[in-house]
Amino acid sequence: MKALISVSDKTGIVELARDLHALGVGLISTGGTAKLLAEQGLPVTEVAEVTGFPEMLDGRVKTLHPKVHGGLLARRDTPEHMAALKAHNIDTIDLLIVNLYPFEATVAKPGCTLADAIENIDIGGPAMVRSAAKNWKDVGIVTDASQYADVIAELKASKAQGQCKLSDKLRFALSVAAFNRISQYDGAISNYLSSVNFEAEKLSEDYVPERAQFSGQFNEQYIKVQDLRYGENSHQQAAWYRDLAPAAGSLATGVQLQGKELSYNNIADADAAWECVKSFDSSACVIVKHANPCGVAVGANPLEAYSKAFQTDPTSAFGGIIAFNRPVDKAAAEAVSKQFVEVLMAPDFSAEALEVFKSKVNVRLMKIALPANYGDVRNALETKRVGSGLLLQSADNHELALANLKIVTVKQPTPEELHDLLFAWKVAKFVKSNAIVFCKNGMTMGVGAGQMSRLDSARIASIKAEAAKLSLQHTVVASDAFFPFRDGLDVVVDAGATCVAQPGGSMRDQEVIDAANERGVAMVFTGVRHFRH
Repeated sequence: MKALISVSDKTGIVELARDLHALGVGLISTGGTAKLLAEQGLPVTEVAEVTGFPEMLDGRVKTLHPKVHGGLLARRDTPEHMAALKAHNIDTIDLLIVNLYPFEATVAKPGCTLADAIENIDIGGPAMVRSAAKNWKDVGIVTDASQYADVIAELKASKAQGQCKLSDKLRFALSVAAFNRISQYDGAISNYLSSVNFEAEKLSEDYVPERAQFSGQFNEQYIKVQDLRYGENSHQQAAWYRDLAPAAGSLATGVQLQGKELSYNNIADADAAWECVKSFDSSACVIVKHANPCGVAVGANPLEAYSKAFQTDPTSAFGGIIAFNRPVDKAAAEAVSKQFVEVLMAPDFSAEALEVFKSKVNVRLMKIALPANYGDVRNALETKRVGSGLLLQSADNHELALANLKIVTVKQPTPEELHDLLFAWKVAKFVKSNAIVFCKNGMTMGVGAGQMSRLDSARIASIKAEAAKLSLQHTVVASDAFFPFRDGLDVVVDAGATCVAQPGGSMRDQEVIDAANERGVAMVFTGVRHFRH
């Protein structure tokens, strides 16, 4: 058995080579890898000796040779293939260990030159990987250090039984992983090159090209987390995928501690709740139903935050998704356990909290570790499928500060109102448009979502507050987009609001400002809207 080793990232490669040598596997290697193995006292044959041809063009050409690809591609069960190898004095290669030039890491560096990017496009590596992966029945292809342990374990087990080889199952899995890696690599190259605004007159070795935010071709790669029982509705099929490298503190990094398998709708709603609760610095609780926050609050601790959030809309909270941005303790767990909840998420759960839910075996508990800067960890891009196409945009990660607010009325907001306005504005960003959010004392008091008119959203928010027996007197209101007429403002003021935040930018802004002055309420413009469809 012979193994060809050619790696850019040499993590764990010496240990792997030692294990292979101990199993009687002959080692072939290239350039720097061969030098490293030889320095460690391992017997290794350089590829140039195998091919009879020296590495050339600064290492660009070394493995692109029939004695390499013939050894990888020859089918052992085809007499004509084996006869051709014999005729041309080509040995078979049974195991290929390759990882590619670090193209993705190179172009991610600030100030990466076009020359550096091009130089880090691997040619020989992907060619060998494809050859070995295609001939998976006879060749094992290893493309990641995480695979080393499984490969050695199988080789040792088979050696103990009198032969040193990998199983068909592992070789096929390695082949699939190899083609996936090549797809990811080529996609990254395509994304980079098709984003470059090429300027020939600036071309030099230190040329750092300007890049378009959206590349000419968009290649995105995801890894399946699990198949789901069904999609949004029972007649639809679905699966859940994650990014290749999920961000710390994102839903895809969560661990389910107990409960039934997550459904499509569970995951969609859980993400809405989790992204919303992450936007708060103090202890917060978010309750989501059908992708809309139906209760949001901050408090001195998780119990207080939950109790306030639940008051907003106890009816909608039934069967909802609940998220905390602080570990759940026994007190909060006991309060939540009194209602029907589908999914409960938090950075952690105390042992006592887990005990509370032991008897509620269907409740899905999700633990999602939050990094210190969890408020900054968000998706950079958002996608939406349309007929035979895709809409791609930068994510709505805008954060509003007090300095961004423009007071446009005679009446000035109080410090308490300004504090609640920032809270209401954060919530409004996660409510489906048209969105109207009443708040007071760090708690949602009424939420109107997803209506075709802003006027109807305002009315619904008032109706919901009344149903929850919450007074809207002296509340603040956030509107995700401008009031096109004064009627929406009149509805929220009639309900009890004394201060309103809206983006501004309507042709009738002055009409709405005059109405606010007439009604004796304060109003601020944020200068930014938060449509969420």
